[in-house]
Amino acid sequence: MVDLEQQPTPSRRTDEEQERLNRQMIELLNELRVAMPGVQVLFGFLLTVPFQQRFSQVDHFQRTVYVVSLIAATCATALFIAPSAYHRMTFQHHEKPHIIRLGTVQFLVGLMALAISMIGAVVLVLDFLFKAPTALVIALVLGMLYMTLWFGLGAARRLRKDDP
Repeated sequence: MVDLEQQPTPSRRTDEEQERLNRQMIELLNELRVAMPGVQVLFGFLLTVPFQQRFSQVDHFQRTVYVVSLIAATCATALFIAPSAYHRMTFQHHEKPHIIRLGTVQFLVGLMALAISMIGAVVLVLDFLFKAPTALVIALVLGMLYMTLWFGLGAARRLRKDDP
């Protein structure tokens, strides 16, 4: 990771560097726009669950899964919105390299929170329908799917590219 102290000052940035930063910022914001509707729908669903008549029938495990899923969706929402809020708060203060690095970390952590919430929501429904063994096996498979598609493939590609 590059230290902010070693970054060119805004007045010394080349046009090429500024274009690269602008492109990276646009890419980050576009990626956030893709993830945001999914977490919003899931969060909305989770907010309505306790008000359903059958929610009183959930057991301790299901209630715990629900709470973890709701908190994870809340965290994902906060993490996905944070880069835009930070950008706005530091607008015209020449913080773009820092915003991009921090926003990337927030986005990746937000994806982890979203995966936890999505898996939790599926476990909640499946455990209600089938009980623990089936729900937990499917949760494990979904966890591996999300880790592979969202993190594993990209990490593997980066490692291969970094090898001499």
